[in-house]
Amino acid sequence: MPGLFTVIIVVVAVITVFAKTMRIVPQKQAWIVERLGKYHCTLSAGMHILLPFIDKVAYRRDLKECAIDVPPQQCVTRDNIIVEVDGLLYLQVVDPIKASYGISDYLFACSQLAQTTLRSEVGKLELDRTFEERATINTAICAEVDKASDPWGVKVTRYEIKTIKPPMSVLDAMEKQMRAEREKRAQIAESEGERQARINRADGEKCEAIAHSEGEKQKRINEAEGRAEEIRLVAEATANGIATIAAAIKNDGGSEAVNLQLAEKYIAEFGKLAKESNSMIIPADLANVSGFIKSAAKVIETAKNQ
Repeated sequence: MPGLFTVIIVVVAVITVFAKTMRIVPQKQAWIVERLGKYHCTLSAGMHILLPFIDKVAYRRDLKECAIDVPPQQCVTRDNIIVEVDGLLYLQVVDPIKASYGISDYLFACSQLAQTTLRSEVGKLELDRTFEERATINTAICAEVDKASDPWGVKVTRYEIKTIKPPMSVLDAMEKQMRAEREKRAQIAESEGERQARINRADGEKCEAIAHSEGEKQKRINEAEGRAEEIRLVAEATANGIATIAAAIKNDGGSEAVNLQLAEKYIAEFGKLAKESNSMIIPADLANVSGFIKSAAKVIETAKNQ
């Protein structure tokens, strides 16, 4: 039994020594090794052998980029309005030795520095501009914290404001202002639409009037040309008729034919006059009328005999 107990003690001692000797460092981590309380080396990813009871892993630093939550804090703007602001700070350890020996807690230090810088930047702006200048504030805080954290072996990549919360009274006033601005834009848009509609209607009426006047003008031109053509044709027909009559008169019996037509016309018109009214106008020189009728009857009789 004493021999077995000794073996067990030796095995445990060997395992302990082996555990103290071999170290496996994960990827994207750096371990700081101290030998007898003094910095000795930095272990990168992989397996390493240390001297038991002499070498000690003092710090384990994560080299991946990490995000820390900056707690909400009250900031006073340039126009003396108290707002509550919080954010996120993104940083990465680039020198594990400085991050281990340059400062005791670089995460806490970066967070506090971001808060103080945020208060300083917000105090330079009025309340309305704090919402508009978020990108400017983020850039300024990132540059300031990165500059201060350089001796700590930490690289600040960016800072983002999460929320800016003004007092309720200010929120109510801003809501009223935004509502009034929206109503103003709506009224302007409505008036612009009505103005454009009136312009379009006026243009349409103008085009319609022009088209109507052009149509009326063309209609009158066509009617005038039609009447002119009608007059021309009637004149030509009358001239041709007169020429034909004149030629016919020159022939044998032409004069008698003309007299016959005149007599017939005279008698026909005189008969119409007697039918249309009970009163009848009698020519003063009835002998001439009877002579004309006799002449007309003689011409008719002559025409019949021929």
